[in-house]
Amino acid sequence: MSEHRVLHVQSSLTLAHAEKMIDAALQAARAADLLPLTVAVLDSGGHLVAFKREDGCGVLRFDIALGKAWGALGMGISSRTIRDRLGNRPAFQGALAAASGGRFVPVPGGVLALDAAGHVIGAIGISGDASDRDEYAAIMGVRAAGLTPHPDEPAENWRSAGL
Repeated sequence: MSEHRVLHVQSSLTLAHAEKMIDAALQAARAADLLPLTVAVLDSGGHLVAFKREDGCGVLRFDIALGKAWGALGMGISSRTIRDRLGNRPAFQGALAAASGGRFVPVPGGVLALDAAGHVIGAIGISGDASDRDEYAAIMGVRAAGLTPHPDEPAENWRSAGL
């Protein structure tokens, strides 16, 4: 056996899945007339797999999208659920922000991606429109990749959120 052979390292989320999630999320956003979006997809270890930013997005959008996905992975729940659970716990939110080096963004738009066995294999984070609308596009992206999103449905008021 040769020690010079490079072994294949298996990621929890393939580039093909990540690209499908991003492209479908952006397609859903255009169909729903959302503002320009930035989309980041992470594997289960929190590593960036793929990223796209539509023309017209502000310079902070990548960091926000990354923080939504990273926070969801870090807590094991969607960023909407984080917001809902921590809304009246500002000290804990501050502690999470400090522990995550500022990468924790507790607002909707960070959606977990689950495989057929129900295991979290990654997350998508989106920023650019109102948070509930970002989340809608993220859910559509995860579904289009043949994975299960958490949450599995957008907020009831996503169409009018922030308007």
